[in-house]
Amino acid sequence: MSANIQAMTTPQRRHQTDPQPATRSGTFAIGGDVPVHRLGFGAMRLTGPGVWGEPADRTEAIAVLRRAIELGINLIDTADSYGPYVSEELIREALHPYERIDLFQLHRIDPKVSADDQFGLLRDLQSEGKVRHVGLSEVNVAEIEAARRIVPIATVQNQYNLVYRSSEDALDYCTRENIGFIPFFPLATGDLTKSGGPLRRAAARVNAQPSQVALAWLLKKSPVMLPIPGTSRVKHLEENTAAALLELDDSIMDELERQRG
Repeated sequence: MSANIQAMTTPQRRHQTDPQPATRSGTFAIGGDVPVHRLGFGAMRLTGPGVWGEPADRTEAIAVLRRAIELGINLIDTADSYGPYVSEELIREALHPYERIDLFQLHRIDPKVSADDQFGLLRDLQSEGKVRHVGLSEVNVAEIEAARRIVPIATVQNQYNLVYRSSEDALDYCTRENIGFIPFFPLATGDLTKSGGPLRRAAARVNAQPSQVALAWLLKKSPVMLPIPGTSRVKHLEENTAAALLELDDSIMDELERQRG
């Protein structure tokens, strides 16, 4: 069983003079008692090509993680399969010390193993105090409900973005039930960024990059939305995080809502 782990870090030092745009994304309490800023960071891209091996620039990768905290990000997504282990080792080097695992997500439901047994193991880890909250990834509403009969589910992580919205029903369910929804591949925008396209038009209206508008759209879409855009460069990290400062009006939201890639 593999897992995605969202680790809320507690660095020893912070540069109080730095702006923290991630705090402007709003706050969501995972499991009702772990408040995080809604714009997080995905650590998958810190590894080598194909999510394999060491990064090309380890110093830059460490700088990205430390800068993420300075920008107000306190939700970091990682998994032992990233590297493998490289992402988690980088996080340890950059951000140690930090607390126990506050959110442990089942990476996928293994079809070869009883789903109830998998959910039961997650319940046991929680009962033993090894993890604080439990989440699921790539699941539908029926699977979420089946899991909740065995263990409380704090988050769901499904692919979701402007052009891929097959998890709309799962998002609606999570919004109603106040379950955090973590969209992976949040910046997939397809043809929407073409010259004259709706995303580029919206970006021009708010004087921002199309990728920033895509993230701002997600944040406004639901109060339980927790995007985790990833990057291996500090400059790109800062650009992504600035999306939390954007205000999209209803006309922009309505136009983007009607689009698909």
